[in-house]
Amino acid sequence: MNQNPGFSMPTEEVELPSKGLLYPSGSALASGKVEMKYMTAREEDILTNVNYIKNNTVFDKLVQSLLVTKINYDDLLIADRDALLIAARILGYGSDYSFSYADQPVTVDLSALDTKYLDESQVTPGENSFDYTVPTTGTKLTFKLLTVGDDKLIEKDLAGFKKINAQASPELSTRLKTIITSVNGDSNKSTIRDFVDNHFLARDSRAFRKYLKDITPGVELKFDVELDGYTEEGVAIPLDANFFWPES
Repeated sequence: MNQNPGFSMPTEEVELPSKGLLYPSGSALASGKVEMKYMTAREEDILTNVNYIKNNTVFDKLVQSLLVTKINYDDLLIADRDALLIAARILGYGSDYSFSYADQPVTVDLSALDTKYLDESQVTPGENSFDYTVPTTGTKLTFKLLTVGDDKLIEKDLAGFKKINAQASPELSTRLKTIITSVNGDSNKSTIRDFVDNHFLARDSRAFRKYLKDITPGVELKFDVELDGYTEEGVAIPLDANFFWPES
């Protein structure tokens, strides 16, 4: 029950880079849009929560708090989650984001960032599944785009490796083992692990990752900046704590 009928909360619809095409038809995400509310003091409490900042969940907690559309947050594709994060910043503090780069002040208009939408011709609606043939060996792979839930599991696995060996850093192979869903039609996890660890040639892995990048939708978080008479291209926009504190 609305305890404050005199108050209304403004909301906006945000388009997902995936267009909702990879979500099951029964999911609210399949519409390709979600509704988000504007930030309030409650969300500023989230942004300053020391525990959230320390365990690197502050942005996820923020987006979850702003979502009006009822979804399972872990089902969100990472590309769609990032688009919602940008939208949250714009709704909360406006589109101008100022920061320092190479000791020079820079301002980026977040509303002008390019969004790459998923190519409908490459997907079967409702299925997060793609095909790829390895160039050198002809091995046939199926793979998926990672979700927030997948990313959490990867981080958990990497933390486990660190406990066993503090010097271990198998992030690339761990991500590949999650992204790839079958090898020559075999979806057994042990088969995928064996392929990635022992049979996926470095040059083929690089080609696969390039293909993955080419088809993955999302907001382009890079821009060109003018520095002392020349243009530096492809500068990454920092998504750190200052992203949500423009006045600082």
